[in-house]
Amino acid sequence: MQSDRFRPLVDANGPFVSVYFDDSHDTADAAAQLDARLRDVRKQLEEQGVDTSVIEAIDSAVRGAHPPVGRSGRAVIAAGDTVVLDEHLIRPPTTTEVRVSELPYLVPIVEHGPLHTVYLLVAVDHEGADITVHRVGRVSSESVEGDGYPVHKAKSSEGHEYGKEHAVEEAVRKNIREVADRVTHLVDETGAQVVFIKGEVSSRTDLVSALPERVADKAVQLHAGARAGGTDETEEQHEITQEFLKRRLAVIDEAAQRFAAGRGTGLAVEGLADVATALRDGAVDTLIIGDIGDVTVVADTELAMLAPDADTLSDLGGAPERTLRADEALPLLAVSTGAALVRTDERLDPADGIAAVLRYAENSSAG
Repeated sequence: MQSDRFRPLVDANGPFVSVYFDDSHDTADAAAQLDARLRDVRKQLEEQGVDTSVIEAIDSAVRGAHPPVGRSGRAVIAAGDTVVLDEHLIRPPTTTEVRVSELPYLVPIVEHGPLHTVYLLVAVDHEGADITVHRVGRVSSESVEGDGYPVHKAKSSEGHEYGKEHAVEEAVRKNIREVADRVTHLVDETGAQVVFIKGEVSSRTDLVSALPERVADKAVQLHAGARAGGTDETEEQHEITQEFLKRRLAVIDEAAQRFAAGRGTGLAVEGLADVATALRDGAVDTLIIGDIGDVTVVADTELAMLAPDADTLSDLGGAPERTLRADEALPLLAVSTGAALVRTDERLDPADGIAAVLRYAENSSAG
């Protein structure tokens, strides 16, 4: 997962409230279930002494967002009484998790959040398309109605003259080109990394063929739904979720392979001490997060000077001013240096629950 989406958290001032819960909307009583979960969140925050203004800001953010379709989770991180991050998760966490801490807690988003914060959903037919741009916390829609006409071939009683057939084919091509031009513009404008396309097979195929290669490479055709009604939103969302999960598994697999290849070459490290060193040096390309547990690290006033213990930090010339949870401090330091974040699965069990693939071999970087 690229860390750009978390940059606002680096510059925000704590304390932070990090909340993760099941936000599914797949039952008739979904609204009542959400109320119950938010009451539970409120109770936990009150027990931890969180100010009412912060609790209300979180509650308003959740209730004010467009509800998800089907199974979903929710991540909300507030700095003071300002909600800095608010995202739907691909999969709901198994239990509600609430943390009040000096730093934000990012690991559940890295584990359950979509890799891409912007994607397009295009419902296309031979007359045009309905395009929805999904951004974090915001959804916008528009329609493209092509000028090409007619788009339906003549019935048998009307004859099958070549001219009519040719006119229909040209009209369809014109409309599809207009849709392709608009999709391309939106991809360039928003930075969307995925374009989901639904509709009749011929319409989907024609659109992908009309897209420039750089956009066509981002296209994923959905089998559920069509432009003119008949859309099963639950099935459609299931297909989208499965695609995101497939991409997440591919990212984990790639990170595991790069880590294995980097062992013994200076391009991969594991364990709290070596990873902390690499993060301090800005050498981490990808931080691989396993089961860190409740381990802590120490830091000076600035997070950049961080070590596993006070003696090590002192040896580095830093003053041990802060004791922080490692599962909060290490990911945030990685974000501040532009490193990617990956939550590993059973394929990788690094020492101390933490590892990294490096940008360069540190033992050869001196000078």
